[in-house]
Amino acid sequence: MEQQFDSRYQPEQYVEIILPEWAKNATVYELNIRQFSEEGSFRAVERELPRLKAMGIDIIWLMPVHPIGKLHRKGTLGSYYSVKDYFGVNPEFGTEEDFRNLVKAIHDAGMYVIIDWVANHTSWDNALVNDHPEWYRKSRKDTFQSTRWRDYDDIIELDYSHPGLRQYMTEALKFWIREYDLDGYRCDIAGFVPIDFWENARGELDAIKPVFMLAEAEDRELHRKAFDATYNWTLWNILHQLALNERSVKTLTEAYIAEHVSIFPKAGIRLNFIDNHDKNSWEGDQYSNFGAALNTATVFTVMMDGMPLVYSGQESGLDRSLEFFEKDPIEWESYQNQKLYTKLFTLKHKNKALWNGNYGGEMVRIVNDKMDEVISFVREKDGDKVLTFMNLSHKSVTVQFDTSFDTGMYTELFTEKEHKVPETVILTMDPWEYLILHREAQI
Repeated sequence: MEQQFDSRYQPEQYVEIILPEWAKNATVYELNIRQFSEEGSFRAVERELPRLKAMGIDIIWLMPVHPIGKLHRKGTLGSYYSVKDYFGVNPEFGTEEDFRNLVKAIHDAGMYVIIDWVANHTSWDNALVNDHPEWYRKSRKDTFQSTRWRDYDDIIELDYSHPGLRQYMTEALKFWIREYDLDGYRCDIAGFVPIDFWENARGELDAIKPVFMLAEAEDRELHRKAFDATYNWTLWNILHQLALNERSVKTLTEAYIAEHVSIFPKAGIRLNFIDNHDKNSWEGDQYSNFGAALNTATVFTVMMDGMPLVYSGQESGLDRSLEFFEKDPIEWESYQNQKLYTKLFTLKHKNKALWNGNYGGEMVRIVNDKMDEVISFVREKDGDKVLTFMNLSHKSVTVQFDTSFDTGMYTELFTEKEHKVPETVILTMDPWEYLILHREAQI
């Protein structure tokens, strides 16, 4: 389908909101409280904060902390996303005081905290059902309806044509910022809720404190006045196809990145991920989805512009789908992937080329002679520079790169050895092999 351009769109002027300064080089950790420990509590999360901070995490995203509906509940414990009370704390995880203590502990550790917000629907036994039944969508039979065309029969949809609902939901969002000092929200299926609601809410939240807003959606329009970051579902799908050997690298470079750098607002941040609760719960785990390509795909999600996400357990080699409606705690063992994340996030924090949105450098192609198998690009900002060379294929290749614009001395990220880059680089690369070279401006 032909891309429709907004006449207001200018790459450097489209985004009107201002990213909080603290998010300029931030990383995100999605924390599944129920499965994060045997206890499944706020207090248990507190104990792991020093480890997450040391790994390089900046923003803790807590999956919904609200009480879960009981009517038409799925499974024993129900879905986080079936909200019974927008102003309450789920007793499964602890008390309001426990939650306050967790938020303070996150801040004291030098990190920030956002919570999941479910604006599109509620549980069947949310008080709004009796207090304001007119705020809900109705079926052709004039009955409450679950999210259309999806098997979500434990929830019913709200109708944002009602000003009263908009005011109620905005006040609820403001409540958690004021009362608990949260730093923002991850907004569930944000595209199902009218964009003008989000734009107004963002303005009212920023009047309290600068917030960070993440939308579970891909629409670039969400970045104009509402959201700092949106999901990069497309990138996950393409990397998954490459890992399965179903696509050429040109699917990534020409069908995605070329469009991304041309029409997506530079200030708009994409959330790059290998796993999250949706993928893990319903579509396999990081190993079944990426196999031998896992580390390469992980590295790419940090080298490409965007904000990297780690889902609970990935750092410890989570190799199964966690139950969603039952207790199924993560088995914390060797933390086999934690060293990789720490190395990548340390570079992201110090090298401006990898920073987020307008703070970072644009992806510029380095031409090579194996474009079907190998991707190569440079990012540069204020004298900081990162070169990325990746064999995104199942076969060994000998490849020549035109590095005439990028000559000089660099440090290889993982070996920490010095590399001199001449005008032409020739590499023989094993399947899924990568080379990351970086240098920082001399102060």
